[in-house]
Amino acid sequence: KNTSILRFHANLHKALKYAVRIDLIPSNPVDKVDRPKPQAFMASYYSAEEMERLFEAAQGHKLELIIQLAAFYGLRRAEVMGLRWEAIDFEAKTLTIRHIVTSTRIDGKKVLVEADRAKTKSSLRTLPLVDPIAERLKAVKAQQEYNQKICGNCYNQEYLGYVFVDAMGNLIQPDSVTTGFPQLLKENGLRRIRFHDLRHSCASLLLKEGVPMKQIQEWLGHSDISTTANIYAHLDSQSKNLSARTMANTLTLPKAPSVKEW
Repeated sequence: KNTSILRFHANLHKALKYAVRIDLIPSNPVDKVDRPKPQAFMASYYSAEEMERLFEAAQGHKLELIIQLAAFYGLRRAEVMGLRWEAIDFEAKTLTIRHIVTSTRIDGKKVLVEADRAKTKSSLRTLPLVDPIAERLKAVKAQQEYNQKICGNCYNQEYLGYVFVDAMGNLIQPDSVTTGFPQLLKENGLRRIRFHDLRHSCASLLLKEGVPMKQIQEWLGHSDISTTANIYAHLDSQSKNLSARTMANTLTLPKAPSVKEW
């Protein structure tokens, strides 16, 4: 991938720059290598109709609420999987994003990472909890309490407080979402997109409905509006239409020439 090449180039340049500084080598050979130009990222998006078909296909599936949260709020996978009950206020009707769960590899072994942080400071955000999502969360909470009562000492106490655990209280693994999502799409004949593209689909639907870019930045938790603009500017038809109308009202063009006879 282009991004991987850019990252490798940067890391190699930094390492050899340090080698020059401590006199291990006379010069940095990477200085003579042209840095690859970054390619513009074009995400995949679901339309509102495709999203509704996905919701229908996911009914009763273990990923149902995970998909709904990612699509409705534009959450990252780590943000969905890190959702805890303490972050949900049913009375105030708010949902706070402040904890993540992801996985990484250390010494060849897969390690689960739980952290009270988000990708950036702006990723720490509180969002309105709409009634349809609230009702589904309440149903999940009631089911968890029932499972805990039935399983007794067999229920895993380590992940109490997390929203997304299985019937035995085990935390749902982030990688199972990444692999399970395309399988769900394939089984139901839906167009293939990545799980992360639900986040992009959320942004594209907001833009289509005329939500300002600044508000979308805050909804998604981007640290800088330029990040939002760089990814979604080509979808911002509302502002382009406004520009077109403004220019049409400002400048008067002459009539189009008539067809000339030979």
